[in-house]
Amino acid sequence: MNEEPQGSTLEGAVALVTGGSRGIGRAVVQDMARRGVKVVFTYQHNDQAAQEVVAEVASVGGRATGIACDSKDAAAVTAVVEDIIKAHNALDILVLNAGIKRDQYLMLMTEAEFKGVIDTNLTGAFHFVKAACRPMMTAKKGVIVTIASVAATVGIAGQTNYCASKGGLVAFTRALAAELAPKGIRVNTVLPGFIDTDMTARLPRRVKMTSKEQILLKRFGTPEEVAQVVAFLASEAASYIVGQAIVVDGGLTSTVA
Repeated sequence: MNEEPQGSTLEGAVALVTGGSRGIGRAVVQDMARRGVKVVFTYQHNDQAAQEVVAEVASVGGRATGIACDSKDAAAVTAVVEDIIKAHNALDILVLNAGIKRDQYLMLMTEAEFKGVIDTNLTGAFHFVKAACRPMMTAKKGVIVTIASVAATVGIAGQTNYCASKGGLVAFTRALAAELAPKGIRVNTVLPGFIDTDMTARLPRRVKMTSKEQILLKRFGTPEEVAQVVAFLASEAASYIVGQAIVVDGGLTSTVA
């Protein structure tokens, strides 16, 4: 296996990463596996992408298992968590990354487009935390990291549903931290900006160029840069960080009044 990244204290931990077959989630799975974490990840439909992640992790001597699961299905989510506990007798880290976008101006947005994003991005997180917090509380330890977005703090036209879901996720995370910190469980959230994923790949070239001009580093971030922050928050190096929203956006929002 490749040498574990310096400063990591995650060797032997068991992690569940939602939405782990692509983008940021995929990078989180790969990064944690390189650190010696036993990773289980969920995905929605793309079996081929999930198999590719498992193969990539195996190629460096890591361990990852992909499970198809709809985060909107509470029973399916509970079954995934129960299977992990049975297989590994532990769940140390939960990374809530699964999310979708259905961009549309509000006047044209359907209720299904609004509700679908809220149900996946926010209610889905509730389902996974509901299932995972009990075994973590029993163990009196655990880490939960939610993946929100700078859209939680900056209004974006055409994304009322997405902004609402991510803003709700940040508030959810902070309230959850207050509930679970006394039980030995640390909860934080990461707010990525423009990251090179399939979501940003679909943006028109003009939008990409304008967006990069607004970023102090003049480039989009990589999924790996976000994954490293997630790994830090999951490690003992972040043992005194609780209830925080960590922005990873290349300086995009630092100049916003």
